[in-house]
Amino acid sequence: MPKNYSKKRERLEAEFKEDQRREAALAEGKDYDRLRMLEVGADEAERWERRKKKKNPDQGFSTYEDATIRQYNRLVKNKKTDMAEYEKEKQAVGEAAFYGENNTIAIGLHKDSKEAIDSMVDDLEKQIAKRDKYSRRRIYDDDADINFINERNMKFNKKLERFYGNYTEEIKQNLERGTAV
Repeated sequence: MPKNYSKKRERLEAEFKEDQRREAALAEGKDYDRLRMLEVGADEAERWERRKKKKNPDQGFSTYEDATIRQYNRLVKNKKTDMAEYEKEKQAVGEAAFYGENNTIAIGLHKDSKEAIDSMVDDLEKQIAKRDKYSRRRIYDDDADINFINERNMKFNKKLERFYGNYTEEIKQNLERGTAV
């Protein structure tokens, strides 16, 4: 027997029992995850959350390449691959042209289906709608100092203030008091 036999058996038995409880809850029409969480104490739940965050921390934005990969994986996750169509295409084009080698010219060998194009258009429209939701117009503050001549200049001045504000703060105060040299 392998060294980890007992641990593996315990884990498999626990998974089997959990599956049985899940099926029983489903048969009763109850949500198993909710029932399980009612049995867990607050301190244990916090420990699970800390462990989960430690295991899979949110990377946020690191590089454009990583952001593109994350977006691609998110979009591909929702797509279903039609293996029959895939094999049919591979047979029609030929394996060398299908996978493409250094000297392969694949122009005109592939024709996109109407359904695939419609799916892509729907997906792009969803992305645009989601992006528009996050872009909102900022509320104009009437009491703020006016140091701009148009909207573009206002944005530029805000950017300058964000980057150089703490360096120019004293100079501005001196100008306001009239004690600038």
